[in-house]
Amino acid sequence: MDCGYRLMTSYLQREGYLINHKKLYRIMREEGLLKLENRINRSGSGRKFVKYRKVITVRPFQCIEMGIKMVWIPSVGKNAYLLSIIDVHTRRILKDYFSFSIKQNKVITFLSDLFLEYQYPESVVIRSDNGIQFIAKSVREYLGLIGVQKEFTHVATPEENAHIEAYHGILKKEVFQRFDYRTFGEIELILKRYVIFYNNTRLHGLLGRITPV
Repeated sequence: MDCGYRLMTSYLQREGYLINHKKLYRIMREEGLLKLENRINRSGSGRKFVKYRKVITVRPFQCIEMGIKMVWIPSVGKNAYLLSIIDVHTRRILKDYFSFSIKQNKVITFLSDLFLEYQYPESVVIRSDNGIQFIAKSVREYLGLIGVQKEFTHVATPEENAHIEAYHGILKKEVFQRFDYRTFGEIELILKRYVIFYNNTRLHGLLGRITPV
């Protein structure tokens, strides 16, 4: 039978097996039984681009956006990189990662940790720009294997990834331009504290003046 791990879980449960989709995913991955999800509406580059600029959601984890922002570190005279992912419906920052280097294998680990943490939510779409880490074949194949849809913004259209772009813009005004930091460790600590503040204390106008969490 040619089907993904979620559908196979339903078949097995119907036959009386006590198994959930997370356990079956691990078994099928170990046995090499996972299949790539069908790819549709893709360009010649193998990427699926967004159909609608504005995202309309009715629930959390319907659409999430991720992006990378460069952060200047004065003490070493070079940029570090902040990878952030936001839930479009709640505006919650689900996870971030701060490092001097973010390669495709780190993006896969980051996403794997994210989905484990949030118990593999159903029917997720991830939107991002065309950064080299995001268009990597290994990243797209990983998302296909776990049944997550991936879509890319069109070139030079940051408004198609508006929510994560807005968050990074807020960071620029409320963190990077406001705090006098010099080292990676200093700004890393500030960012950790700010994410907690953003999710739990900072009121969001488009949410009706409530917090994301």
